[in-house]
Amino acid sequence: MRSRARRSRALGRLVFLGPGLTYLIVLMLIPLVLLIGFTLFRRGRFGGVVYEVTGENFTRLLDPLYLEVLVGSVKLAGLATLITLLIGYPTAYLIARLPGKWKTIALVAIVLPFWTNFLIRIYAWIVLLSGPGLVNSALLDMGLIDKPLELLYNQGTIVVGLVYSYLPLMVLPLYAAIERLDPQLREASANLGASPARTFASVTLPLTLPGVLTGCLFVFVPSFGNFIIPELLGGGRSIMVGNLIRDQFLKARDWPFGSTLVLALLAVLVVLLLLQAWSARRA
Repeated sequence: MRSRARRSRALGRLVFLGPGLTYLIVLMLIPLVLLIGFTLFRRGRFGGVVYEVTGENFTRLLDPLYLEVLVGSVKLAGLATLITLLIGYPTAYLIARLPGKWKTIALVAIVLPFWTNFLIRIYAWIVLLSGPGLVNSALLDMGLIDKPLELLYNQGTIVVGLVYSYLPLMVLPLYAAIERLDPQLREASANLGASPARTFASVTLPLTLPGVLTGCLFVFVPSFGNFIIPELLGGGRSIMVGNLIRDQFLKARDWPFGSTLVLALLAVLVVLLLLQAWSARRA
């Protein structure tokens, strides 16, 4: 009787866990195993995979050309994350101080861009920043410039696109962290004679640090692997690791080395996740 009850409970768990486990196995575990397997083989003469075991793919990662792309991607993603944090923290703080009805309106306004297609939003920046675009036209009409500025196809434009695209991912976790903060702690700090700046540095920032770390992770990870924004706003002049991986699979047809790059990217992201979890526990 007990064994039948155990089997019934196990079957019930399997029914509820089955869809999620199937999703993880089919769309995550199997592709990951294939990627790891491809890293051990070499590219064929005309593309594809030749099933001869080699370590050449891992040694190619140390090539200065690829290291430069990796370091450049880290710099652009890190700069975008920093700017997003500097914009997102005061924004989230002000939203948290609003009355209840206005909080909802402000949060809807923050997430509203996500309701629009990602490519349309990026192309809108091209319309704004191009030579005859709205920004140059306005500057020319005001007499501030004599000829159109080259606002597109540089690293600064890539950072602008990354900040614009992922700013909501910074604001939302920061807002959640600030909203949970007990206002009596700030009041106690003020009653003890601390200035607003000291209160922020000693009370508000340390207690909202988990939200800061989460927001930075949410922004850095998609920025690091993004390839659409560098392609459209950077004009292909600044290659990030996402563009490099795409080119290996679709242009060079070097699946083994492309898989190695993906594995290296995953390793970097896992390290970042571990650092974020450790920092959050310490905070």
